[in-house]
Amino acid sequence: MVPALLTLAAGAAGAILATLAGVPAPFLTGPALTVTLLALAGVPVTMPARLRDACFLLIGVNMGAGVTPEAVATAARWPLSLALLAVAVLAILWFGARLLERLFGFDRMSALLTATPGHLSYVLSLSTDVRADLPRVTMIQTLRVLSLTLIVPFVAPLLGHGDLPGLPALPPAMPLTVLGPLIVLSLLCGVAFQRLKVPAALLLGGMALSGLGHATGAISGSVPAWLSIPAFTVMGTLIGARFSGITPRMVWQSLGASSLLTVFAAAVSLAAAALVSMTLGLPMLTALIAFAPGGLETMMAMSLLLDADPAYVAAHHVFRLLVLTVALPVIVARTRALMDRR
Repeated sequence: MVPALLTLAAGAAGAILATLAGVPAPFLTGPALTVTLLALAGVPVTMPARLRDACFLLIGVNMGAGVTPEAVATAARWPLSLALLAVAVLAILWFGARLLERLFGFDRMSALLTATPGHLSYVLSLSTDVRADLPRVTMIQTLRVLSLTLIVPFVAPLLGHGDLPGLPALPPAMPLTVLGPLIVLSLLCGVAFQRLKVPAALLLGGMALSGLGHATGAISGSVPAWLSIPAFTVMGTLIGARFSGITPRMVWQSLGASSLLTVFAAAVSLAAAALVSMTLGLPMLTALIAFAPGGLETMMAMSLLLDADPAYVAAHHVFRLLVLTVALPVIVARTRALMDRR
């Protein structure tokens, strides 16, 4: 209980400091950085699972508030964007793995799983069934998520209009008589998604129900700030808590490969996002957050904090996981067959 309270306190302090400093997406970046530093200093950090799940649910409901009829009307332009995303994901996976093999001496399977742009839990489950360097894969994947969490809020706005954004204006909050039943129904939907093995089930369950209600005009408004801000702060804290048990030496040993992979993935994502932005006339900030290969929950939360189109961002990150879910087992099986022949 004490480590959890200390972790949450550090996350809250990070959020406050980042807000005072005018850092973009302060409720994600501030806690992620402070809790990471705490973990690397050897302090036990942990996050209660129930609190984590509750925050995912609330963020999902809040994202659904952005699925307006106007946002739905623009969805007809997304197929081209989704196709380009699939190409970018496979390019990051294939060429990133080759870079790790040639420059850092990774074996082929470890390089492939390390270069996978997202779907960390899925990657780790595959790593246990094949011959791969699991600690190395985990470390570099975790560093990638942290790096993108800290970098994207600064880079995306500068590419769009040259100014770092403040917090977007909050829309009117849903009354509790609407929010309460919506949360209960969203929880039931999230549990159903969990049984279907859908990634980020509670977050997507909240977004599905809330999005349906907002798209049809049946409900309006967002999650009140007194609930949404703590939820975002817990999300940022959770990113930092992934470094529990990791030492600075371990980070240092993985920093070169992680930095190269993150820069390469960011460059490919940036190029694809720029092409989509110019072709479809979408804001560069929205396109880059949608194409950035960060954690699903993290990037979806960031779309809210940076005032991007949450429906567009969510569709692309879910599609990215779908592409990896289908393609990765085929690529892993082929890679394993090639390794077994040697």
